[in-house]
Amino acid sequence: MDKATLLEWYHQMVLIRRFEERSDELYQLEGKIKGFLHLYIGQEAVAVGTIAARDPQRDHLITAYRDHGHALAVGLEPGPVMAELMGKATGVVGGRGGSMHMASKEKKFWGGYGIVGAHLTLGTGMALAEQYKGTGGVCLCYFGDGATNIGYFHESLNMAGVWDLPIVFICENNKYGMGTAVDRASANPNLSEKAKAYNIPAKKIDGMNVREVY
Repeated sequence: MDKATLLEWYHQMVLIRRFEERSDELYQLEGKIKGFLHLYIGQEAVAVGTIAARDPQRDHLITAYRDHGHALAVGLEPGPVMAELMGKATGVVGGRGGSMHMASKEKKFWGGYGIVGAHLTLGTGMALAEQYKGTGGVCLCYFGDGATNIGYFHESLNMAGVWDLPIVFICENNKYGMGTAVDRASANPNLSEKAKAYNIPAKKIDGMNVREVY
C-alpha cells in the first residue's frame, strides 16, 4: 500500500472528523441544524476503508442514520452535505432528507435510513437484483450494534445466506446502541458470531485501523 493512498485515506478521515465537529457546533452552540444529529466521530476509518475497496461503477452502499461519514467517503462534496443538514434546497437531496437521509443516485449511495435495522432488507434486495442481473456488483450494508437484535437483521442475513447473495454486512459496533451497552442488550456481545447461524463467514476487526478495514 503506497504512501499516496494512505495520505488520501488520512485526508478523508480528517475531513469527516472536522465536518462532524463543525456540525456539532452548528447543532449545539449555534442552533442552525434542527432535528436529530447523529455524529460519526471515531468511526471514520470504517467508511473510508470499506468504500475504498468497492467498485464505484457497480457496487451499492446503504447505511443507517449515522451517515454523514459515508456520504463524504463516497465523494459527495462537504458543502451540499452540510446544506442538507440545514434543510437547504442546495443539499444533496434538496433539503428533504436532513441528517439521517443522505443519498446519491450517481454514487450508488442509497442512504441514510432512519428506522433501525430496516435498511438491511433493502440492501439484501439490492444484492438480489445484482445477482439476478449478473453484473458482479455487490452491496455494502452498514448498521450499528443495536440493529443486530432487530428482526430485520435476522431475516436479511438468513435470506442472504440461503441465496448466497453478493452483500457485505458491516456492523459498526460503537458499543452503545441508543445508550445501552452491548452486553446488556445482546446475550452474546461478540456480534460477529451471529453470522454463523446463517452460514455467512464473518471477521471481527479493529474499526479504527483503516488498513485493516480495507
